[in-house]
Amino acid sequence: MAYGLARRELRPRVPLRPGEGEKHHLTSLEGLAALSLDALSSVAYGPEAIVLALVVAGTGALTATLPVTLAITFLLAALVLSYGQVIAVHPDGGGAYAVAKADLGATASLLAAASLVVDYVLTVAVSLAAGADALASAFPAFAHDKLVVCLIGLALLAAVNLRGVCDSARVLMLPTVLFIVAILGVIVLGLLRSHPAAVVGTAQPVRATEALTAMVILKAFSSGCSALTGVEAIANAVPTFRTPRVRRAQRTELMLGGLLGTMLIGLAVLIHRDHVAPRGGVTVLAQLTAGAYGTGWPYYATNLLVTLVLGLAANTSFGGLPVLMSLLARDNRLPHIFGLRAERPVYRYGVAAVALLAALLLLATDADTHRLLPLFAIGVFIGFTLSQAGLVRHWATRRPAGWKRRAVINGTGALLTTLAGVVLLFTKFLAGAWVVVIAVPLMMLLFARIQRYYTEVGEELGLGRVPAPPPRRTGSLVIVPIGEVSKLARHALGAALALGDEVVAVAVHGDPGRSRALEEAWARWNPGVRLDIIDSPHRSLVQPIVDYVQRAAEDGRQVAVLIPEVEPRHRRYEILQNQRGLLLATVLRARTDVVVCLLPYRLKV
Repeated sequence: MAYGLARRELRPRVPLRPGEGEKHHLTSLEGLAALSLDALSSVAYGPEAIVLALVVAGTGALTATLPVTLAITFLLAALVLSYGQVIAVHPDGGGAYAVAKADLGATASLLAAASLVVDYVLTVAVSLAAGADALASAFPAFAHDKLVVCLIGLALLAAVNLRGVCDSARVLMLPTVLFIVAILGVIVLGLLRSHPAAVVGTAQPVRATEALTAMVILKAFSSGCSALTGVEAIANAVPTFRTPRVRRAQRTELMLGGLLGTMLIGLAVLIHRDHVAPRGGVTVLAQLTAGAYGTGWPYYATNLLVTLVLGLAANTSFGGLPVLMSLLARDNRLPHIFGLRAERPVYRYGVAAVALLAALLLLATDADTHRLLPLFAIGVFIGFTLSQAGLVRHWATRRPAGWKRRAVINGTGALLTTLAGVVLLFTKFLAGAWVVVIAVPLMMLLFARIQRYYTEVGEELGLGRVPAPPPRRTGSLVIVPIGEVSKLARHALGAALALGDEVVAVAVHGDPGRSRALEEAWARWNPGVRLDIIDSPHRSLVQPIVDYVQRAAEDGRQVAVLIPEVEPRHRRYEILQNQRGLLLATVLRARTDVVVCLLPYRLKV
């Protein structure tokens, strides 16, 4: 007993680093900032996509903007309710993948996984490219450096997310709030004004090339559904929320649906009332902003904020895709490295993979938004359809209380997303959607091949089975390569004697004089360990030791090779050290089945 001291738990207290601990998971508001910017920022291009699809039938056809938007909002409501149920049924995350895996079978789950990966990577590329376009619209000097701007933004997002999604959420809180306030301000002030405060952009002649047919309406509907991308991200990242995770994630999903639906309908009402048509040099959102705020500083501030938020919207993928990749790794459909987390709750390899794939896509398309958009929504609608069809089967199979009502909600959503996806694929196939049609099956094949490999490895290793007969103890031999008598040799031999029944030191020399000097020094030292000196006329070090080890292991004896390695105190001196030990270890692992150990000797300089 320690007198004069209060009793306390003898437990080590290690200071938490960024991203550690329950408090570093997401609250509902932080989740809205970290995981919903993709969906919220889609108001910058979703309504415009509807206008561009309708204007082919003339400016009179723009009156259909509001009905189309209401239909999209109805679909949004169905999706929000559906993903709220997904969150409750699959609290470990995964969204469409988890639903398809549980209720639709292996093939459907592979399709869901492939479509979600494509969607997430495209989300990063499209968001950054659209942000660069908006920046170039405000500052034409950046028009020729869009790719550089995108890659710089991608590097910054990757660096922030490597510190933890909660840290990125705090970074995104202020821009998210300002963006929501700015867009709601556009809607409120725009509705209060009897006519637009200002008109921006250059007028463009509008010629009707088609009649306002059902197909044009369907094109507008499917194009406007690009505003729904990112709705599933919260369901994919439930594990990143604080407890109670399910309740917080559902609350975040409802906040997202309410805000996005309000903004879409408000902007559509303004477009319908003010007869907003495409104009040269500005976006539809910029026209609505000028109509509400005029062309003073609020107009420029709002456009810069839209640029910033479009860039930050890519953060949705950094929050959702690494979690999805960890689930795929757990199911043996991706390399297990994607399921690793270090001391912080961050899937670093998943974050790095997102950044790398998005960078390759941006480089391949030269950060051209128009080349990326036809690829964008196909994967989204595949995921939407699978998740809701899977939940329909889930309710029909388990039949809990109120299952018919839930099945109707999910079935309606599945029908609408299927229709939108088919129309989008049909209308955008030659514009680039064919790439997704090829990429998704190839990715499914990759997942299946990785899973088959892990299954074969498990069979060969006998995982899950008790091996027979039990292991038999045999005498062991530890081989220690040395260069000369030194503290390093003493350090290595001491460790070897503690590990094995028999220890032998091996030296390789091509100079007879040096060999005799080593023998004499060894005899004077007399460490109680046999020394074998290998003559190497060609002064080769690695191959003679490999041959020696192979001969020692021929009789089936357990052999270990203990290689001492000098480690300097400072990293800058590592390049000055001899790297032959690492080379020897690599060759031994490749050519023999012996145990290879690296023993560090840490210098004080």
